[in-house]
Amino acid sequence: MSFAAMMLIACAIDLVFGWPDALFRRIGHPVTWLGALIATLDRRLNREGTARRARGVLAALATIALAAGAGAVAQALLPAGPLGVVIGGVLAWPLVAIRSMHDHVAAVARPLVAGDLGAARQAVSMIVGRDPAALDEAGVARAALESLAENSSDGITAPLFWGVVAGLPGIAAYKAINTLDSMIGHRTARHEAFGWAAARIDDVANLIPARLTGVIFALVSRAPGRALAVMVRDARAHRSPNAGWPEAALAGALGVRLSGPRIYGTTVAAEPWLNGAAPDPAPLDLARGLALYRRAMAGLGILLAVAAVWGI
Repeated sequence: MSFAAMMLIACAIDLVFGWPDALFRRIGHPVTWLGALIATLDRRLNREGTARRARGVLAALATIALAAGAGAVAQALLPAGPLGVVIGGVLAWPLVAIRSMHDHVAAVARPLVAGDLGAARQAVSMIVGRDPAALDEAGVARAALESLAENSSDGITAPLFWGVVAGLPGIAAYKAINTLDSMIGHRTARHEAFGWAAARIDDVANLIPARLTGVIFALVSRAPGRALAVMVRDARAHRSPNAGWPEAALAGALGVRLSGPRIYGTTVAAEPWLNGAAPDPAPLDLARGLALYRRAMAGLGILLAVAAVWGI
């Protein structure tokens, strides 16, 4: 069974339908199901004490095992041949977020280009954790571009990569890993120890996809040499071992600076700049970023198609 063909079908369905609101209202979404499980484990197991890290390891491994196991059962029940590949693609569809990523960033770009900073701040608050009230026009554009870059890796390249590697168990396990990290993989008093395993596992799972995403951004850009050079030079300066690669590549591709100091609540995070000598992004740079994203997704689709032809 071609896992690459399965992932390509999942991408095609997602591009056409996204995840319809009516379906979400009726059954939710696999990520919300995982989120409910993680929240329950966090509530029941995350208690102060010497075994806090060990309980976090248990919670992470149990969540990943459950997701991977469900994927393995579903895959084992697939019929042989093309029908099994199509059904597998349908089952993988909810775990790919190509359309929703574009829609969320486009919802920021439209009011920002129109000069409606208030609406742009409101839209960007849906995709980033920083205080939108503290963001000027350039800050909103930076935040949206950084989210576009990082989530292209976390929400699209990485699940597809692990889906190609291991089919439904691979893509389901990755979504569990990424959801764990987003919910408990934080350096806060509550989750520093309990979320340690979730954060470390996520770092490993995204090691290859983050770098692959950066390379794809660079190669489909109008300045591939500059994008690759900025990525290689600046990616390791990012606080994340992985997010800096697609972010730095996007900064170099667009000729703007990203990252830098930002405000979370009442805390100022003194992050280094990526492509710091370049100017801040303007509203139209966000539209350019979305155009680059569309080309990158097309490039990713071509890679999947080639892998499917090779029988991967």
